Amino acid sequence: MQTATPVRKMPRPRADALRNRERIVTAAREMFVEHGPDVPLDEIARRAGVGNATVYRNFPDRDALVREVVCSVMDRTAEAAEQALAETGDAFAALERFVHAAADERISALCPMVSSTFDQYHPDLEASRERIEQLVEEVMGRAKAAGQLRLDVGVGDLLIVVAQLSRPPAGTDCLSSDAFVHRHLQLFLDGLRAPARSTLPGTAVSIKELRRP
Repeated sequence: MQTATPVRKMPRPRADALRNRERIVTAAREMFVEHGPDVPLDEIARRAGVGNATVYRNFPDRDALVREVVCSVMDRTAEAAEQALAETGDAFAALERFVHAAADERISALCPMVSSTFDQYHPDLEASRERIEQLVEEVMGRAKAAGQLRLDVGVGDLLIVVAQLSRPPAGTDCLSSDAFVHRHLQLFLDGLRAPARSTLPGTAVSIKELRRP
């Protein structure tokens, strides 16, 4: 009589290993925002409070770490959109809260890292992008259906402005400009309210148009 071969279960990552990974990603995000994409990995390890070996054990190269940081920021932005959709009150107020939360993620500071040498079409990045696009479309759609958001704006229009306004002007300190970001975002949001007071040139911008070479 043959006995069944036992199935080996993959060991679950230890809690401390998961914490270390999260600390690395958080430290990398902060330092990419402050110093740009070329910050040394040993500096990231120092801020995270881990050894260099721990960084390389989790992320074999810089691209892997950059991709994880970008995906984590996009996922947190998507979670903010989900929270906006879960609200049952004023649809435009929910959109406003989402926009301010998205700006706080500082995704614009990560844009320069997605260079020509970076795999922009990695499945993880594609999945995160599609999730954000769908959720933001729903958040904006609710505000349009309520007659609160002008009809001639698209997801791309919104994300372009969030990225531009949350990126510090050239020659200024990245962190010192934070005090003005939400002020300028609110000026933009007031311009999105319906009824529209002007006619926009061109057509609403989509995510696909933003990604055209």
